[in-house]
Amino acid sequence: MDPSLANNPQLIQFLTQEQERARANEVVAKITSSCWDKCVEKPGSKFSSSETSCLSNCALRYMDLTMLIMKRFQQ
Repeated sequence: MDPSLANNPQLIQFLTQEQERARANEVVAKITSSCWDKCVEKPGSKFSSSETSCLSNCALRYMDLTMLIMKRFQQ
């Protein structure tokens, strides 16, 4: 990489934002896959109330667990 580009604050900020966006997309994909498999028995045009509740609880638990793991690694 051109050294002048490596020291460009705008480029560094852009790359940092793109990395964060990629990580966020990865988390969403993992949550979607895990919770879908766990909560949705028969896909249809709408989620049942139990599926909606399960998906919400699953996503919240996944995020809580992810945050807990990140805190442990930081210690």
